[in-house]
Amino acid sequence: MSLKTPRKDLLDIASLSDEEIEFVLANAVPFKDLFKRSVKKVPTLKGRTVLTLFYEPSTRTRSSFEVAANRLSADVTHFDIESSSVVKGESVLDTVETLESMRADYIVVRHKQSGTPNLIAKNTRASVINAGDGWHAHPTQALLDAFTLREKMRDLRGARALIVGDIQHSRVARSTSLILRRLGMSLAYLAPGSMMPRETPDEVGLFGNWDDALSWRPDVVYLLRVQSERLDEPFFPTAAEYHKNYGLTDARVGILRERGLWLMHPGPVNRGVEITDTGMNYERSLINAQVENGIAVRMSVLYWLRPGALEDS
Repeated sequence: MSLKTPRKDLLDIASLSDEEIEFVLANAVPFKDLFKRSVKKVPTLKGRTVLTLFYEPSTRTRSSFEVAANRLSADVTHFDIESSSVVKGESVLDTVETLESMRADYIVVRHKQSGTPNLIAKNTRASVINAGDGWHAHPTQALLDAFTLREKMRDLRGARALIVGDIQHSRVARSTSLILRRLGMSLAYLAPGSMMPRETPDEVGLFGNWDDALSWRPDVVYLLRVQSERLDEPFFPTAAEYHKNYGLTDARVGILRERGLWLMHPGPVNRGVEITDTGMNYERSLINAQVENGIAVRMSVLYWLRPGALEDS
């Protein structure tokens, strides 16, 4: 499968065509096959440089990108924010100017401010990949979520996904909701009123409790992490109260098991808040598969993007 028009950056899901989404998902399949076999590296990006620029902490996303780049034979550099001039007040654009002089081919960026990856993309020839910006978008998480579900369910058209938790403040919820709807899934949200989006598409179901949400008969339950570090004020009384009303308790795990529902979570997991230890060991959990598939999908993204594409075209 090939695309006629090259793309320089991956900033969100909304700007992608159906063809581009299918391209990334389709090419993730052979990349996953490669690293599951003895072939750990391919020379696809030999001589290219991938730079990770994370203004917020990350374990899974950053390491996933670094592993993906290494397996494509790229040179990987992590720009250490804590020991850089950023802590002295250097602006994002000044940092980008420095990176431009380093001739990076790809810049993977995470920032607490929505829109920062877009700003960087406009000011560098490198391909910019949004690894999460504020509450706005997390496109590679959405792509790996879609890939993981298609791997298990094949055709997503007509299937149902229930997304549970802090949807209002979640970039994962925004991006994953959009791609799953684009691929034909029906969506519903389960959240406290304080964490429910103010505006949602008419076709998305809204629930305030598990009984009503499960009566909607979802095929997959997608738990969101409670992001305490992002919330300036508490949106629920206590973690125990949240778990009682919106977490996946042992009893609710039993219901998922009875109905054969898939379980997802973008990580990291707050045990005892979103999910119990029993839930983590649930046999139809796709949480570890999401981590593994993240590498294949990010290899596909790096393979797809073309640094300097707008200048060259």
